[in-house]
Order: sequence, then structure tokens, then C-alpha cells
Amino acid sequence: MNVIKCLHDFCVKLNWVARCCLSFAIFVGMFAAEVASAGSGVVVMYHRIGEEMGFSSTSVSIEQFESHVSLLENQKYTVWPLEKLSRALRSGETIPDHTIAITFDDAYRTIYDIAWPRLKRAGMPFTIFVATKSVDSGASGFMSWDQIREMTVDGVTIGNHTHTHLHMVKASLEHNRQEIRRARRRLFEELSINPRLFAYPYGEASSEVRDLVIAEGFEAAFGQHSGVAHSDDDIFYIPRFTFNKQYGDLLRFRRAVNAMPLPVEDITPADPLIATNPPAFGFSVSADMRGLHQLACYHSRFGKVDLMRLGERRIEIRFAEPFRTGRSRLNCTLPGPNGRWRWFGRQFYVTPG
Repeated sequence: MNVIKCLHDFCVKLNWVARCCLSFAIFVGMFAAEVASAGSGVVVMYHRIGEEMGFSSTSVSIEQFESHVSLLENQKYTVWPLEKLSRALRSGETIPDHTIAITFDDAYRTIYDIAWPRLKRAGMPFTIFVATKSVDSGASGFMSWDQIREMTVDGVTIGNHTHTHLHMVKASLEHNRQEIRRARRRLFEELSINPRLFAYPYGEASSEVRDLVIAEGFEAAFGQHSGVAHSDDDIFYIPRFTFNKQYGDLLRFRRAVNAMPLPVEDITPADPLIATNPPAFGFSVSADMRGLHQLACYHSRFGKVDLMRLGERRIEIRFAEPFRTGRSRLNCTLPGPNGRWRWFGRQFYVTPG
């Protein structure tokens, strides 16, 4: 009987050790997943709210927006002011997992009427990138300076979006400089602020435009390509997930705000303004990324594209046809832990003629 009891006690202890090891493994897995996304955050972007009639490409429905905010009210998410996230990205500070920043472009009236009251009730900060000419002219559907002033007094952040919302990649360097400075002057005259954040109109950027934004003293700049902002990325070409009626359902929003970074380097060509069409595009994936055989990339015109893997980390894409004039996008995704996705995006621009 003593032998049997000893065996029983040993098995109980062994089972206890096994349970401890399993619990430790689960903890380590959860910690590893959190660490893997520390130093990153998701920036979401809207234009209009509830203006689907005639503006389906730039508006989400009220119901869609409400569902997005309701999801972010879940304890899992932390909504930071955009400037706080930008500073953390610049300094390499730790950023809580599932950190989100909310942005709007163009100062449409529905931001004031619909978005602001809902976000204010939820206690969620947000940023508006203002193209000043539309506000100056009192254009239909836009906020007034008094309304924007009311929001800034209440803590809403304002960013520079040029004066006329021009295609910067098609304008001269001097024209772009004047646009930035005129918008800065009007924002200071009306709101007594000098924004440190900039958003490229239409998300269109080039190396020359990026260098100008840096020279003009901005601390960060934002595009309209999908992806997760992280501390190793270009602080002057930060991705944002954009939403509209067609691409604004809750499933896509949840996938975006749960996304993790897919860190890449040595992007070629480095300039998103395409000089050789089609480009010989490539990038190197961070050395700590695993499972690259599951990496998939999709182009907005060509759909899923073939990938060439050179060595352990280098990915090359050869497009069979030239890009069309204007904007196009490439999205690359890789399965991550806990059903999440790692995401890298790029926007390109081809000038006419």
C-alpha cells in the first residue's frame, strides 16, 4: 500500500508540474505576442460620416462608425492622441498592445455633427487634418472656423493638410512649400496653433515631398496606405487604415485594429513616385519574422501577385504590366499570433504622360 501511495503522490506531483509548465508556456506565448507588437500602433482614418449618397468612396455610414467606436470601447484597446503615438514612435518608447489613434482628413461638417459628439462621450481623442481653403471659402459640407475652434478648445488636435488639398507629387517644390506655409499661416491666424503633424493629400508622397515636409519642421507625416505604424518605420510616411462605405464593415475594422507590424527594410524603389514603370519592387523582411512561406501580397489593380524569395528574407515582385496613371496600392500580410495579421502596405503614384 505504501508503494501504491508513493506512486499516486508522485503522479499528482508530476501532473502539477505539467500543469505549471503548460501555464508557463501559455504565459510566455502571450507575452511574446505582446512584445512582438510593442512599439507599434494602428492609425485609422476617415473623411465623412453618414454621407454615402454621392460620397461612398470617402464616407462610412453612421452605423459603421458607431460599430467601430463601440468596438474600441472594449477594454482591450487604448486610444491615444496622434501626437502621443508619434512621439513614442520617434523615441522608441514602449506602446501598449492594441493602441489606436483616430484621424480625419479635410474638415467635413459631419465630423463636427456626428463624429465629435460620439467620440467625446467615449473619451477618445482624435486629430483632424485641415486643408484650409475649403474652410476659408465656406464650401458646402465643411466646418467653419468657429466650429473647428470650438473643437480645438475641447482638446481636438489639428494637423496641416496644405491649403488647397493639391496633388503634391505633381506640383513644383516651391508650390508645395507655399501650400504648406499658407495653411500654417491660416491655422495660426484662426486657431493660434502651429501644427507639428502633416498628412499628404490623397496619401500621395514622393522623396522630394517628404524631404520638404522634414525641412518645414514637422515631427511626423501620414499617408493613406494600409499598415501598422512601428518604431522602425519611416516617421514621415506613417501608414493609416482608411475606411469608407465599401471597406468599412466591422470585420475589416476589427482586422485592422488588431493588426501587428510586418517590419521591412531596404525597400526598392525607395521613392513611391514611380520613375520606371512597372517598378522592380522589393523589400527585406525583419530577421525575427517566421513563416514567410505564408506571406501574400495584393496589388489594387492586379490582385494577388507572385513573390520571389531571395535568400532567407528578401522578397522581390516583378509586375507583368505597367501601373496605370495615378495611385495604386500594394498590401502584404502574414499570419501572426492569436489569429492576428501582420501588415505592410505601400502606395505608388504614376504621373500622367
